[in-house]
Amino acid sequence: MLLQLFLTFFQIGLVSFGGGYAMIPVIQLEVEQHQWLTMDEFHHVIALAGTSPGPIATNSATLIGYEIAGIPGAMLATLGMVLPSLVLIIFVAAFLMRWHSHTWFKSSFYGLKPVVTGFIIYAALHFGQSSFGTVETGVTWQQVATLLIAGGAFIAIVKYKLHPIFVIVGAGMLGIVFFL
Repeated sequence: MLLQLFLTFFQIGLVSFGGGYAMIPVIQLEVEQHQWLTMDEFHHVIALAGTSPGPIATNSATLIGYEIAGIPGAMLATLGMVLPSLVLIIFVAAFLMRWHSHTWFKSSFYGLKPVVTGFIIYAALHFGQSSFGTVETGVTWQQVATLLIAGGAFIAIVKYKLHPIFVIVGAGMLGIVFFL
């Protein structure tokens, strides 16, 4: 089990372009295939990982590893997630000065941007959709409150240029008021 955790998150770490939110669908696919967590448990892990300091993908790996195999699982899942990036950063740093002016190098990063954007949009829609259940259940006041908080956060950042930390704290306080 520990080796499987390490290898799975090592593979995820190898393709972690675009940050942690872009990797949520990949992590979810692996969790489903290995049947490590229920989808409800997975959504709780993602929510906790997203509110914790640090990268969401690494936090998710740590929490999933812990749920599956305790502290050794958390350590190996985390190591598997960060090791490819660490090696890649060392490699890129060593050779970046030679390659940075080549057009193929620059173009490859431009080609990755749409894919990363798509992953992030997919994660947001999928995660949001799972929070709302099925159409047959109807609209609840909790769903309306969630949409109001999300809309208010978007407006606060885009229109009023509030710092994201203030928006996060405000959304957390509204969550306490609405959902406690």
